Amino acid sequence: MDVRHLDLLRELEDRGSVTAVAAATHRTPSAVSQQLRSAERAFGATLVEAHGRGVRLTDAGRALAASARDVA
Repeated sequence: MDVRHLDLLRELEDRGSVTAVAAATHRTPSAVSQQLRSAERAFGATLVEAHGRGVRLTDAGRALAASARDVA
């Protein structure tokens, strides 16, 4: 488990968009998207899903984001 993946999921839950996460973490939206895909491979589950023109966390993604708060 990579703690950076958990932080990214927590940021997405808090901020609501890849663009907002990118700005807050000084990354490009493309880098955030790549890291989200990497997190999904690492955890072996779908963590985000398309929602309109953006994304939202799945139940598994929300559970991991909640555990990221505990870790932080």
